[in-house]
Amino acid sequence: MSDSSGTTPTLPQHTHRPVVVILLLLVALGVVAASYGRDVWQSRQTATGGYTYVADIDRWRRTSRERKVVARYDFSLGPQLADLPLSVGEWEGADVPQSNIEVLILLQPEEYVYRRYRRADGKYLWLSVIGSRQAKSFHSPQICYDADGWQTDVSSEPVKLEEGSLYVFRLEAVKQGWEHIVLYFYLYPNSLRSADDGTVLFKVTAPLSGSLEETLALQKSFIRQFFIRATP
Repeated sequence: MSDSSGTTPTLPQHTHRPVVVILLLLVALGVVAASYGRDVWQSRQTATGGYTYVADIDRWRRTSRERKVVARYDFSLGPQLADLPLSVGEWEGADVPQSNIEVLILLQPEEYVYRRYRRADGKYLWLSVIGSRQAKSFHSPQICYDADGWQTDVSSEPVKLEEGSLYVFRLEAVKQGWEHIVLYFYLYPNSLRSADDGTVLFKVTAPLSGSLEETLALQKSFIRQFFIRATP
């Protein structure tokens, strides 16, 4: 539109600023969303030679021990968890029937794997893999040991992999001359850690065999059969 003088009026320069600011904000938000979405997407992909997950020692909060890990096998929540190999490295496993039905009724996991693995030298340990979307399916093993009269001590422990270190929660339980060492952590399919996407508990239990250091070395060598590398 022209005024009576025949010239086209120009808007004051400051009237353009809100539009520019809004456009810049939209671009910035788009970049952030794209970057965040890419991180989540990548965590769902099958990596070369493995599957990627987010691992942490706590189910209820994110800790400084959280790591992105690459596993040799598919640990996403599903029936394929029962297909984890019975033969891994020097270890030979066998499924152990769960005799404590009350535990299954209480936890109501969607997937439950319980096995004993042995080596040729007679060393053995138990592997428990529990998968669920329900919070009630998971509780610290310390609760069970304490309720059964065991004396317990807890800490975190690094497990050195081919690349980087995976952190596990370590529980030492002692009762009437028996001593169990429990190492466990939780696996999530992506960095969102949403309950709807499912959570998997990976737990290795071993009787004290020799010294504490020897028992931990035994368990860590077993864990390395399943996990390749870890990064912050």
